[in-house]
Amino acid sequence: MAQFQAAQADTVIAPSLLAADFARLAEAADAVEGAVDWLHVDVMDNHFVPNLTLGPPIVKSLKAATDIPLDCHLMIERPDRWAVGYAELGAYNVTFHAEAADDPVALAKDLRAAGAKAGLAVDRDTPVEDYLDLLPEFDTLLIMTIKAGFGGQEFIPAMLDKVRTARRRADSGHLELRIEVDGGIAEDTIAAAAEAGADAFVAGTAVYGAADPADAARRLRARADAARTPR
Repeated sequence: MAQFQAAQADTVIAPSLLAADFARLAEAADAVEGAVDWLHVDVMDNHFVPNLTLGPPIVKSLKAATDIPLDCHLMIERPDRWAVGYAELGAYNVTFHAEAADDPVALAKDLRAAGAKAGLAVDRDTPVEDYLDLLPEFDTLLIMTIKAGFGGQEFIPAMLDKVRTARRRADSGHLELRIEVDGGIAEDTIAAAAEAGADAFVAGTAVYGAADPADAARRLRARADAARTPR
């Protein structure tokens, strides 16, 4: 039986463009149009994580190329310097890492003032308990179910304890909070994440490694919906 009574009635599927062909990002967006809710944009700076990926020029181009809301995940140092710029480019949701932020609440307020939803991310080795009191200031809590920095890693089931802890706090505080999971989400893992209390799901290779990305996204949604529906 599912333990989670969804605070948010709808399931969010957010395919990660990290798994798409970087030469064809507009086509990657078109391939999932109508089947997904957000496009997840992994921003890495080769400092906070040992990888270098997408940045503001790509986000600007994507915003012009697709109507799908952009979910920007900033795996960068000094998010206070860069995060608001993504909101100003039209990102729907801008998530920065708790481990990199000097004043998460102040930055969340700045993001909201710039027109974006504000998200807080916690990496694999970061206790979520340290940030529970801040959750009312955020729209999204992103819990890494791998170590941030690279796609294609294997899902870590132990990370779902963080999801359960955060969901209990969100429910007890009557918070309108998305709990997003990122890392190794696929058809064989999404149900467990949904049962734990997640309602937004980042999937990379599970979508863009499929012959039909839109169909893959729909299958993920069906599994998550079934797991989130109390029986």
